[in-house]
Amino acid sequence: MSQEQEEIERIEIKLLLEGIYQRYGCDFRNYAFSSIKRRIWYRAQIEEVKSISEFQAKVLYDPELMKKLLEDFSINVTEMFRDPGFFKVFRQKVVPILRELPYIRIWHAGCSSGEEAYSMAIVLQEEGIYDKCKIYATDMDERIIEKAKEGKLTLDHMKLYTKNYHQAGGNKEFSEYYLVMDNYVKLKPYLKRNIIFAQHNLVTDHSFNEFQMIVCRNVLIYFNNELTNRVYDLFYNSLSDGGYLGLGSKESISMYKAANTYEEVDTVERLYKKVK
Repeated sequence: MSQEQEEIERIEIKLLLEGIYQRYGCDFRNYAFSSIKRRIWYRAQIEEVKSISEFQAKVLYDPELMKKLLEDFSINVTEMFRDPGFFKVFRQKVVPILRELPYIRIWHAGCSSGEEAYSMAIVLQEEGIYDKCKIYATDMDERIIEKAKEGKLTLDHMKLYTKNYHQAGGNKEFSEYYLVMDNYVKLKPYLKRNIIFAQHNLVTDHSFNEFQMIVCRNVLIYFNNELTNRVYDLFYNSLSDGGYLGLGSKESISMYKAANTYEEVDTVERLYKKVK
């Protein structure tokens, strides 16, 4: 592709994202360009269109196609106790502080199908503080939120999830937390009793509560610098004084314009504490 063609393609994608925002209120204008470009072309090729401009016309006139594109834009990669070291550090360094509080609100932003929120519930249950906790698990994708509410896991993932659980500091039989059905696993209902699953878009929606901890892991890597800082502002305004922020392994608070408002709790696991 020539430089001129690349420039035209960039203009087309910019116009498509602006059109989506104007037509549907979904704002992807500040997503990382290379990532959003791949996802647009994935859906465009399925629709057998030859240009982004042609694809734009279809998207703007077809809400069902927009739903499919929204699913393509959603980043639904997760597992129980993903990056076990994060949960182990949370158990060791954050839980002792949370234990002293009268109530605890935790926000899992970009929760996907809910595995990490359920993992957090297990840790809090084992540490004896789940009864005073409320976990808010949110994602922009309504479809994936409905899936998260079911608390179902794929049977062939359980070996990995069991390994993750023990590496995260769990010392029970992981099978205590689920029931094996015909061809899937269902987490026990009590794990969900203090989890609120809801739709929330980090790009367009505002703060909705004050939290003692926010977990948002491997979501910000898909945003450009402007949007990343806007989301960091949202998190800062949503955290209580002394609250904790957990990021993904490829993310860092150093990307935030006000990084000095946090202190590092754990370098490897990207865990930070709000200090100003």
